[in-house]
Amino acid sequence: QMQLVEYGGGSVQAGGSLRLSCKRSGFGFGSYSMGWFRQARGKEREEVARIDSNDDTIYSDSVKGRFTISTDSNRNTLYLRMGSMSPEDTGIYYCAAGFPPPYGKRWNPAHYGQGTQVTVSS
Repeated sequence: QMQLVEYGGGSVQAGGSLRLSCKRSGFGFGSYSMGWFRQARGKEREEVARIDSNDDTIYSDSVKGRFTISTDSNRNTLYLRMGSMSPEDTGIYYCAAGFPPPYGKRWNPAHYGQGTQVTVSS
């Protein structure tokens, strides 16, 4: 069973930066993708960024150019560097891992962390 634990949430002012980390432990397939979702109050959880096993990265339109996803060399730690943040980035951020989705389909990972709160004030 895989465990995912997020670190690094907190509060930041608009225009600021924050970095999230996620440590992975337990069994996981080498072909797993890893990524980040977020959920704002009253809204559905949305995929923010994903990195596939071949290191291809995918970003939602709302964060493209501002956020960067990366892993360490053994893919046990996942990062999300967030820049030029706005209040619209506020929400609970979840680390996720699982097989990548079929082309053009929504990603539905098998594993999620417990989430970490990110708050951006104006």
